[in-house]
Order: sequence, then structure tokens, then C-alpha cells
Amino acid sequence: MPLLDLNKKSIQWLTLLFLAFIWGSSFILMKKGLVAYNHTQVAALRIGIASLCLLPFAIKPLLKIEKRYWKYLVISGFLGNGVPAFLFTKAQTEVSSSLAGMLNSLTPIFTLIVALIIFNSKPKRNQIIGVIVGLIGAVSLVVSNGTSFSSSSILYSLYIVLATFCYGVSVNVIKIKLSSIKPITISALAFLCVGPWTIFYLFTTDFIEVTTNNPKALQSLFYISLLAIFGTAIAILVFNTLIKKTTSLFASSVTYLIPIVSILWGAIDGEAIHLIQIASVLTILLGIYFTNHK
Repeated sequence: MPLLDLNKKSIQWLTLLFLAFIWGSSFILMKKGLVAYNHTQVAALRIGIASLCLLPFAIKPLLKIEKRYWKYLVISGFLGNGVPAFLFTKAQTEVSSSLAGMLNSLTPIFTLIVALIIFNSKPKRNQIIGVIVGLIGAVSLVVSNGTSFSSSSILYSLYIVLATFCYGVSVNVIKIKLSSIKPITISALAFLCVGPWTIFYLFTTDFIEVTTNNPKALQSLFYISLLAIFGTAIAILVFNTLIKKTTSLFASSVTYLIPIVSILWGAIDGEAIHLIQIASVLTILLGIYFTNHK
């Protein structure tokens, strides 16, 4: 019997909440990493460390995987992990964490659009309703928390929009084109496709110099390592498993829950929670329910 039986609805929801907590905390970890390193170094470290963590799981299936799957693994590696990592860290230099969390909620929308246009899939009416309801809840939650759109550059916001489109493509590729491959194999080989490039790039920068001379480098490296191990390697493995066991829309709706995590972190820090925020959370949960309701 598996440790987590994702055939059970309750376990699916618990897994979604786990991912929301992990990824909802990733924005602050990126900010901590940017204290010492520039945005490209943070992204390269994140992907590089994650790929090294998953490397042991890539060795065995490396020569056994069928050639027809490699192009999809490359797509998953670059569009599901590599490119968004660089786009998010670039955006985080100018965009607030709250706004980044809200824009990240566009992922289910792009997942739905990509499924319709590129893969000719036909989502059920309740799934479409769920995506729209969840998005409304996510937007209202972040707006109620005082997010200012005027203070952030539109260009930097578009980096996150592009990243969510990449996620939408990758989620569909995993669900439709890689459905016969184990999640751990997808995760490991996808990172193997992108990891070496980011590590090579890292050492073309002043990474060694910064690590050696910047007094805050080790602390930043610690936070980036947490981001890479928990927020990337482990989270991606869990996410890929969830995609295969549920639907691409349900799995991607984790991005609706991410703003909730930021609100909870604020409450722990002494910030008040208002009635509109509670209503927004309930709206998000209702939307996610619809996306996974058969």
C-alpha cells in the first residue's frame, strides 16, 4: 500500500494544501536569496541544486526511456522548471510577493487554454466554472490584502504571466504526453535536461566571488537550498504525481491557494484577517472543488 493513496479525495486535497504551503513560502525564500545573489544566480542555483537532488533517480531510467518521450521531457524541464525559475526571480526584483502570488494564479487559466488550443482537449463545464470561480477568489483575496498594482512595473509583471503560460504547457504535456511514465522518472529526467545548463551558466558569473566575499552569501545560499530542495525538487515530484492521479486543472489550481498562505503568514506576524479574506478563501475552495468534481 502506497504511503499516500492519491486515489482518495481527502489525500488529493491534503496534497494540494501541502504544495500550496511549500510554494506559498517560496516567494520569501527567493527574496532572501536575492540579498546576496542576483536574480539569474538565484534561479540557476535553484534549478542546479534541485537537479543534483534528483540525479540519483535519473541514472537508472536514463538509458531505458523511449526516444519518443525525450522531447516532452525537455519541454517539461525547460517550460515547467527552468524558464519560469529565471522569470520569477527577475520579476521578484521589482514585483511584490503578494502581486507575484496573484499573477501566479493565472496558471489554471493557461492550463485550460493550452488544453483547448494545442491539445484539443475538452474540459468539462464544471472544470471551466471552477477555474473562473477560483480565479475570482484568488484575485479578491490578494486585492483585499492591499496589493498595489501601480507600484509594480507592468513589464516585470508580464514575466510572471509568461511563466504561468510555461506552466500551463508543461502541466498538459505531463498529463497527456507523459502519462505512462512514473512521476519520479519525469521529475528526475526533466531536471536532467535543464540542470547541467544552469550549473554551467552559474560558473560563468561571479558566483564564486560573491560566495567568498559577501558576508550574507552563506545565509542566502541556505535559503536558496531550502527553495531548491523543498520548493522545487520535492514539490515538483509531488505535483507531477498529483497531475497523473487527478486532472491537470485540479493540480494547477494549487496556485489559487498560494495567496492564502501569504495571508496566513501575515496573520502569524500580527496582521488582521478580515471578513472579505475569509469569503475569498471559501470562494477559492469552491472553485477547486468544481475543478475536481466528476
